[in-house]
Amino acid sequence: MEAMEAPAKSTAAAKTRAEFLRAELERHNRLYYVDARPEISDREFDRLLRELQDLETAHPELATPDSPTQRVGGAPLAGFRPVKHAVPMMSLDNTYSIEEMREFDARVRKALGVESVDYVLEPKVDGVSISLRYENGGLAVAATRGDGKTGDNVTANARTIRSIPLRIPTDAPVFEARGEVYLGTADFIALNAMRAQDGEPSFANPRNATAGSLKQLDPKVVAARPLAAVLYATGELVGAEFETQADVLRGLKKLGFPTAKLWWECRGIDEVIEHVDELDIRKDELGYDIDGVVVKVNRLAYWRQLGATAKAPRFAMAYKYAHKQAQTVLKAITLQVGRTGVLTPVAELEPVELAGSTIARATLHNEDEIKRKDIRVGDTVVIEKAGEVIPAVVAVVPEKRPAKTQPFDLFAHAGGRCPACGGEIARDPEAAAWRCENLGCPAQIRGRIEHFVSRKAMDVEGFGEAIVAALTSETKVATTTDDGLFGAQTEERILPPLVRDVADLYALKPDDVELRRPNRVADAKKAEMKLATKLCAAIAASKNNELWRLIHGLGIPNVGEGLARTLAQELGSLDALMAADAETLAKVRDVGAIVAQSVREFFGNARNRAVVEKLRKAGVRFDRVETAAAGASPDGYFFGKRVVLTGTLANFTREQAQDELRQRGAAVVGTVGKTTQVVVAGAEAGSKLDKARALGIPVLEEAEFLAKLAE
Repeated sequence: MEAMEAPAKSTAAAKTRAEFLRAELERHNRLYYVDARPEISDREFDRLLRELQDLETAHPELATPDSPTQRVGGAPLAGFRPVKHAVPMMSLDNTYSIEEMREFDARVRKALGVESVDYVLEPKVDGVSISLRYENGGLAVAATRGDGKTGDNVTANARTIRSIPLRIPTDAPVFEARGEVYLGTADFIALNAMRAQDGEPSFANPRNATAGSLKQLDPKVVAARPLAAVLYATGELVGAEFETQADVLRGLKKLGFPTAKLWWECRGIDEVIEHVDELDIRKDELGYDIDGVVVKVNRLAYWRQLGATAKAPRFAMAYKYAHKQAQTVLKAITLQVGRTGVLTPVAELEPVELAGSTIARATLHNEDEIKRKDIRVGDTVVIEKAGEVIPAVVAVVPEKRPAKTQPFDLFAHAGGRCPACGGEIARDPEAAAWRCENLGCPAQIRGRIEHFVSRKAMDVEGFGEAIVAALTSETKVATTTDDGLFGAQTEERILPPLVRDVADLYALKPDDVELRRPNRVADAKKAEMKLATKLCAAIAASKNNELWRLIHGLGIPNVGEGLARTLAQELGSLDALMAADAETLAKVRDVGAIVAQSVREFFGNARNRAVVEKLRKAGVRFDRVETAAAGASPDGYFFGKRVVLTGTLANFTREQAQDELRQRGAAVVGTVGKTTQVVVAGAEAGSKLDKARALGIPVLEEAEFLAKLAE
């Protein structure tokens, strides 16, 4: 970022501004590090911090020991035991300006008295900092950065992250490895999709999801989320030493730590700048979000000579890429109602081009965030593609605000009523959201039906959003008759909703579906009712689905597909699940206190129990557990192996391939690691295939996969 030349301020004005900036920065520090719900971009935070630094430089008497310019960031999270870092975890000075990178190089060379300096350039991972302390090779403590001197003990959670080794091959009494915990781009999309299916609010971005996961007090919740780590530095070392940063990276990799796929040793700042551009072009190869690069002096002996300020080392600097942003006008805020009743505000925008696509809508997350950013209808807003995934409104442009705009109040905006059904809404403080209290709300019913019939639940083929909407709402139909005496006469009537809960699907008849079928008039002469008959047949066939599909389809909060499979296999029937007490549920692998409470509350609800009994009367199987693997041959190639699928297969959908593997006794896992035994690679396989080859894991192409299945 180019240096800003602020106009001279009087001491009184500077003091007032500095006090405001300190308070504002501390608030944003807490939102980011403690609450894991940031409201401004990194660039905006850096701008505020730079302004405060400039003020304190111009007026040294305004500097205070507790200024944000003198500290790294937030406080330890409540609920975790504090850990004092033997070597402080410092943050980095950063810039958005290539020219400032050259100035950094000039300062380094001048301080060292040399003509040229070698650097290491690494990706700046957009994750959560972590320090891993190994004692005699075993993982002893994992801690967050916290305020740089004291962090939070998250060892139990770190142990669930598969890319973090529990033991490393070293005789060193103490070896601290440091890096970032992150959520990969594809895993982030999948996690938000699962949360949407479960009626939970989406995470704003991968970093937000990572921070929220690491602060979970239940390690089993963390284990269910595909967190990963990348290591790039060391802390305290006893019995180990390195000469250069490049040696550190190579040494970490040799010890079994995950390190960045792309990094460079650079001779001089020109080579650094060349690779800054190259990494920007190739960053998608990493599979996780980065927001820039980190440039470090390579020789560690120089680090000691250069030293550090109170906040940051002088031997390193971060160069940040600017996010892809655009400005447009917020025309309206609409409210969407999910299957759990949560009202989600959505920004309706004047269409604008951003990162290769036209954006007309963006997420606002919840009312709290709208109020924090003071977003108002009519504002010119800044939208950003966070991690190239979710368009989000990140700020307003105050100077472009029209007169007479009003602060947003969701309750008033909705008139105190659900926009879908007119029912009362109530504030849910835990979810920072408003909910529709009417469980009979059409929008909630549609959401529950869509989830129930979806591919990863009961998998009822042919049910799209249009047919679900037609079955769950009133339908106007016109019937034309001609008695030959008075001519053709058209009679209109209103048909009531046919489906009010998932069990009503099993009472549908082809005639009823045909009457409500979308686009019926266009082909009304086709009397065979093929589509309606096919839909009803698919519903009937789903009665014999595996138990896990039914459990997942019911929409129990916090119970996704994987956990539904586990509950089905370990409890054996829906009746056993409904009867399970907290102690029984606690014995099920991957079930923690939160999931156990969700299950108990769901089946303790009289309305949910009534739906279950309707399903029973309709003939839906409550006890069909996947048993194919029990008969699998122990001599089979896949039996007992951990298998990863990647890429696109020509002969199978992903779900079909997974089922084939499970029937042969394999454990299908999502990420490639040292415990992976086989990788099945289809067309366009990406980073998982590269990682498998790097680790020497056997890879089967589709033809080989088919041959092994046939054995």
